[in-house]
Amino acid sequence: MIHFVKPCRVALVLLSGIGFQMMAQAPPGQTPPAPARHVGGGLGSEYKAYDAATLERGKKTYTANCAFCHGGNAKGGESGPDLLRSLTVLHDENGEMIGKVVLNGRPDKGMPKFGFGPEQIADISAFLHDGVRAAAERGTYKILDIMVGDAKAGQAYFNGAGGCTSCHSVTGDLAHAGSKYEPVDLQQKIVMPREGRGRRTASDKAMAVTVTVTLPSGEVVNGILNRMDDFAISLVDQNGDYRSFSRDGDVPKVELHDPMNAHTALLKRYTDADIHNLTAYLETLK
Repeated sequence: MIHFVKPCRVALVLLSGIGFQMMAQAPPGQTPPAPARHVGGGLGSEYKAYDAATLERGKKTYTANCAFCHGGNAKGGESGPDLLRSLTVLHDENGEMIGKVVLNGRPDKGMPKFGFGPEQIADISAFLHDGVRAAAERGTYKILDIMVGDAKAGQAYFNGAGGCTSCHSVTGDLAHAGSKYEPVDLQQKIVMPREGRGRRTASDKAMAVTVTVTLPSGEVVNGILNRMDDFAISLVDQNGDYRSFSRDGDVPKVELHDPMNAHTALLKRYTDADIHNLTAYLETLK
């Protein structure tokens, strides 16, 4: 394999030197021409603009297949790393590096293969690069009025198609939600219900994915899931001890219990209108 790293660096140094010479040679009182900036991938000083349809397709594909591990905003999830800081994403151009990882998976890290086509990979790439751009420009980002939904439609969705009442109550856990949280926080809790893992609270255990492992001997081990792939599963048992077991197909028997399954399912069905309507309704719960 031929490596071009050093020649590229040499070329960059030479170009930088030329730039400095041009600046040094600029006539007094005149501003030297700015050097060209890279446009395209996540490392660019300028970021490529994507059309709304591409970003929406990328978001849907990402949410349905990647959000559980990497988080709804790609900043890290239950077992997957922060993709907005990933060197693979930052050096990617149009999905050629992201595609290699997606199509081949990373079995050693618990990531399966995905049979996406070129267009799907390009859409996911666009979604991630736009996330990198948003993170880089967060200092200039302003949250505008997000109260654009219909509260009555949100209430109907809450009590009906959303199935929210199976777990939540407006007189119980959601009582006075509109007074406790700003609209942007309410909306974030709808689309990213597992956010805030770095700030542990008493409710974290209630939200954790638990697992029951039944060994061939008949021994049953229960605990909070740490990691699972095709080859191993690890957990923290009820005594706080770390346990790990090798896997061979369906042996040992593994049963997952995720209290957030309903939210995960909704991530695939939400429309923008549903999210805004729910936000508007929750804001009325004073």
